[in-house]
Amino acid sequence: MAELRGIAEHRRGIIAIIFAAIFWSTGGVFVKLLPQDAYTILSYRSFLAAAVFLVFFRKKVFEMNGRAWLNAVFYCLLVLSFVVSTKLTTAANSILLQYTGTIYVLLAEPYFFKMKMERVNVVTIAVCVVGMVVLVSGDLEAGNMLGNFIAFLSGFLMAALFIGQRLNGPERQPASIFWGNVLMALVGLPWLLQSPLPTLPEAGMLAWLGILQLGLGFVLFTYGLRRVLAIEGALLAMLEPILNPVWVLIFYKEKPTKGAIIGGLLIVLALAGRIVWLELRKLKKRSDAIST
Repeated sequence: MAELRGIAEHRRGIIAIIFAAIFWSTGGVFVKLLPQDAYTILSYRSFLAAAVFLVFFRKKVFEMNGRAWLNAVFYCLLVLSFVVSTKLTTAANSILLQYTGTIYVLLAEPYFFKMKMERVNVVTIAVCVVGMVVLVSGDLEAGNMLGNFIAFLSGFLMAALFIGQRLNGPERQPASIFWGNVLMALVGLPWLLQSPLPTLPEAGMLAWLGILQLGLGFVLFTYGLRRVLAIEGALLAMLEPILNPVWVLIFYKEKPTKGAIIGGLLIVLALAGRIVWLELRKLKKRSDAIST
């Protein structure tokens, strides 16, 4: 009976992370479809996401320290850079360049966590850099390049948030995200107040972005990550950068460039390949330890 409960919990964890990745992946298409400026969208979305966090995490959102406040700033800048870059360049470029933040995490981990720089990390970084160059090679227009540059910066911010959250421990992670959303909502408030009231369809899209895409997406991912292996969570989360440009192509008719497709595949395969290789190596070590 206990084994069956464990299997059911594991299955629920996988389903939760799949839905989290799907919710996250819809950000690009709604940002593209909404006529409001980036700051107005961000303010609406962050107000709603903060409300979701308050409902689900309650007292935990008030467990703050100095590092948690710094992480809140990183989060605020991260969501700002993603929405602004999505408005200026293709959704594919925006999300894939953000995911190169993993490169900077791999480079920074040896310093912050006293870890050895492994060969697999060097190979992953090299392939991701090649993918990044291929991805932006066809976007020489000034507008696209500005959006690409902001998306490139969002990768650094993603790495800073990831490392900051790891350094601060899991108990204060929801608080950083909650206050990061509050901060972003306040930053965008002047634009929101000057913007006309959204139409009913626009209000629905804004509600989706705040309540489901950002708020519930994070809650589901947190729920699922406690019930699956780390490798499963990491691989399932890779659905976000894959699906993001697909939704934009279907509903906004924005086609990613060939460079974005090839470069994006290189980045996603390099990151996924690293995760699988490390997990296989772990399993081999365990098997060797048992056999001896």
